[in-house]
Amino acid sequence: MSSTRSSSRASTRRAAAGALAAALGVSALAACGGSDGSTSSGDGGSRSKTVTLVSHDSFNASPAVLKEFTKETGYTVKVLKSGDAGEALNKEILTKGSPQGDVFFGVDNTLLSRALDNGLFTPYEAKGLDRVEESTRLDKDKNRVTPIDTGDICVNYDKKYFADKKLAPPRSFDDLIKPQYKNLLVTENAATSSPGLGFLLGTVARYGDNGWQDYWKKLKDNGVQVVDSWEQAYNDTFSGSAGGKKAKADRPLVVSYASSPPVEVLYAEPRPEEAPTGVATGTCFRQTEFAGLLDGAKNEAGGKALLDFLIGEKFQADMPLNMFVNPVVKDVPLPELFTKFGATVDTPGTVAPETIAAHREQWIQSWSSLVVK
Repeated sequence: MSSTRSSSRASTRRAAAGALAAALGVSALAACGGSDGSTSSGDGGSRSKTVTLVSHDSFNASPAVLKEFTKETGYTVKVLKSGDAGEALNKEILTKGSPQGDVFFGVDNTLLSRALDNGLFTPYEAKGLDRVEESTRLDKDKNRVTPIDTGDICVNYDKKYFADKKLAPPRSFDDLIKPQYKNLLVTENAATSSPGLGFLLGTVARYGDNGWQDYWKKLKDNGVQVVDSWEQAYNDTFSGSAGGKKAKADRPLVVSYASSPPVEVLYAEPRPEEAPTGVATGTCFRQTEFAGLLDGAKNEAGGKALLDFLIGEKFQADMPLNMFVNPVVKDVPLPELFTKFGATVDTPGTVAPETIAAHREQWIQSWSSLVVK
């Protein structure tokens, strides 16, 4: 994405989970430590007791976990939220060399090359990096960023709709263009929405640079509906969500996340025995999210300690029910809510960050011409 598109991108999967929680009448736990007011001075001189984490608006962690970091290291975390993922990254690019904080969290594989090309991060090999899944280490030769979490953008389906129609739900991209699924899918605009872009990239991964356009022509002919944001698609148009039921929505297929079914269960009252929605696991695109030590960080020592902590077991185990993402550290157990109601995506689509960087604008423009105009 360009700078303009980055700042206009819709929220990431954590914002989607937060929006879903809001639609269900609950609020997420705040994730911000306080500042002790001390001055930052890097590794030398009077050492600051505050380390500032710059993030997108959807960063969330249990206060008890952040207090544990303070107990272990002596540093207090101050969280500076800077808009959605693209907007937050843009702000850091504009303040390159004189950053707003010490660590940046929230750049994913669709934006990674842009962050690296702008030289935002100081290389640092975090302690415990050997326990991180190898497939997520997209900058392992230089360690300018540290993988923190993964999540999958996938088509979700309304179980009741398909049961009532005695129709098997789709499982793959190929299924979505079959006549029985005509006029059933709603997706987000790839130019304005993170899941919308992820779904487009999933089709690029599946059909290649020479085949995805033809696929989208067929998907358009099969009645796909495009809306601007995840909130509009999931909460207003998708019949399987709590918000969609209230709105009497009529589309039983939506582009969302593999973690959406557990969220539907978590915030439902009373809590159902089965998730009302399912995941078409053959339609998924894998997002990996990273954090990095900002170049010019005033509290470099604190930033390094925070990166170590972010891939430590305590923080990794805390993420699923706070940000609805998966740990990157091996053997960190998922909560029962995820294992019971979530979907396991064994072979998600992926596209190399440098390939995304080289073609993203062209792909979005071509997609817009094919599908929206």
